[in-house]
Amino acid sequence: MGRVLPMAAPASTAVPSSVSVPRFPRTLRARRVRSRPKFRPTPAPPSVPVLPADGAGLFDWFGRRFSPSEATLLVGPSRSVEPLLETLYAGCVRAGGRISLLEGSNRFHPFRVGEKARALGLDPGEALERIRIARAFTGYQMAALVDGWAREIRRSRPTLLVAHDVPAMFFESEFPEAEREPLLRHVAHALAEAVRTSRLPLLLTTPSGLSGFPGLKESGPRLCDLVRATPVPGGLALEGLQDAARLTLVARPDGQRGLEEYDGNEKEVTPWDAPYRRTGRPSRSG
Repeated sequence: MGRVLPMAAPASTAVPSSVSVPRFPRTLRARRVRSRPKFRPTPAPPSVPVLPADGAGLFDWFGRRFSPSEATLLVGPSRSVEPLLETLYAGCVRAGGRISLLEGSNRFHPFRVGEKARALGLDPGEALERIRIARAFTGYQMAALVDGWAREIRRSRPTLLVAHDVPAMFFESEFPEAEREPLLRHVAHALAEAVRTSRLPLLLTTPSGLSGFPGLKESGPRLCDLVRATPVPGGLALEGLQDAARLTLVARPDGQRGLEEYDGNEKEVTPWDAPYRRTGRPSRSG
C-alpha cells in the first residue's frame, strides 16, 4: 500500500514577510517632485504712496506723474535735475517707501540726500539705508546691472525705481560707437521688463530726452508722463506734458527758515508778507 502524502496547504494571498516588495525609491520620488516647475505669481507692490502729501506742493505735483508699471521721463540738465532728485529721494523715504536706484553718471551725493532728509524730520542715516544704489562705470557694467535689476527688485521690495542717466556711459569716447545703439536698445527692453514684472513706477532721467536714449521710445517701458525741467532765474521750472501742468521751484536764500523746521505743535504759522488780519482784541498805543 502506497504512502499517503499530506495535502499541500492552499496558497496564501499574503506576501511573506521575508519577501521584499519593490517600491519607488524615496530619493527619486523627492527628486521628481522638486523638479516640477514652480509658478510663483509676481508679488503685488506694497501699498505705500510714492511721495508724501504736502498740500499742492512739489510732492503732490510730482506724485501725480507716477503710475504702476509705467515710467516717468525727467528731462533736463544734470546740474538742475540732481537737487530735484535728492528732494524726491528724501520725500519717498518720508512717505515710508524704499528706493532702488541705478546710477549711470556716478553723481549720487549721500550727504546732500541726508540733509534733505533731515529737513523733512528724518534721521539721515536711517533715510540713506532705505536707498539701495548700484553704480556703473562702463556701458557694459550698466547693461549687466539692468539685466539683473528684476532679481534685485524681487529681493529688496522697493516702492520706487529710479534710473538716473543710464545712457551716460555709452557715450564715453572710449565706448565703441558700433555697439552703442544695439546695446542701448537691449537696455531699454530690459528696463521695460523690470517695470512690467515688478509693477512699480519708474523715474527715468536723461538730459537730452528720447533722442539721447536710442530704443527707449520703441522698446522701453510705457511712459506715464514726460516732465521737462528748465532752469529759470532763481529757480527751476517744471512742466508735465500729460496735463500741461507747470510748477516753479524757487531757491531759498541762505539763512531763511522753512516750514519743515516746525514740529507741528504750533497751531498756526503766518508768513511775514501775509495781509493784516484783525484778531478781535483791542490794541493799545504806547
